[in-house]
Amino acid sequence: MTNDSGNVLLALLTGAAIGAGIGILYAPDKGIETRHKIKQKVDDTTHDLSDRISHAKEELTKTANEKKDVFDRKLDEAISTMSYKADDIIEKLESKLEDLKKKNAQLQK
Repeated sequence: MTNDSGNVLLALLTGAAIGAGIGILYAPDKGIETRHKIKQKVDDTTHDLSDRISHAKEELTKTANEKKDVFDRKLDEAISTMSYKADDIIEKLESKLEDLKKKNAQLQK
């Protein structure tokens, strides 16, 4: 869930809760019934928000874990590639060193 859709969702739920509250306040019910309806709407909205936040948290955790796995895999590939290249460089340097030793030995004669 992106930040924009989360903001829109929060705005819609807030608007619905305010609208429901105003509608209940103007309804021709007794005070205790009105307070009960308001409490019920608040409880329902709180429960709905908790569910949505929990779902968003799960989705974010899932996405973060997937991205971490991709990063770990790419890092392992890069290290493996660098290791092979390092081995090639070491082999070439050892070969050059042997050549230099041979040339030095010839010059020593």
